[in-house]
Amino acid sequence: MIELLIIAIALSMDAFAVSIALGSKNNSRNKPEENKFGNPFISILSLALMSGIYFGVFQGLMPVVGYYIGQGVMLWMEQWFGWIAFVLLMVVAIKMMLESFESEADKPIQQYTHKLMLVLAIATSIDAMAAGFSLMLLNVSLIIACVIIGVTTFVFSFAGVYLGKKTGLWLENKATLFGSIVLMLVAFKILLY
Repeated sequence: MIELLIIAIALSMDAFAVSIALGSKNNSRNKPEENKFGNPFISILSLALMSGIYFGVFQGLMPVVGYYIGQGVMLWMEQWFGWIAFVLLMVVAIKMMLESFESEADKPIQQYTHKLMLVLAIATSIDAMAAGFSLMLLNVSLIIACVIIGVTTFVFSFAGVYLGKKTGLWLENKATLFGSIVLMLVAFKILLY
């Protein structure tokens, strides 16, 4: 169960980093007409809830897809399953590590509508789909795993908006780097044990 919580925290780091960026760009000192979030009266609480719900739901559901794809593949490649899980987690971890070196500060500010939040939620949850493939090795209930991953992501995303508002972007890349390192460690544990 502790491994599941570690995976949930690592997977939530992408959503956490995006939430920090959202919070940092929602500066309350802006006049309502200067607000960058599509709705001039959006509050930080509304943005935090929107981030938590979108990211939490998608991070919680995507492992189901990966889990069932993994079950189909496992019938054909059972002896290679540990290696497959290792490679998938390493690919996700390396992708996250590379993303941690990119800066959000130079990217243009867009209006954060429900459509954009949906795109961000899907983009940040692709990693969770790949990780869902390895959930079979942990011998945990898929429903419990998805709930833990979803709730963990909700909490980190909600908090990320507030942290971004207070700290700006400096924490964003560090969170993604941390998540990538944790996923690498989990990948090696699956391979070796």
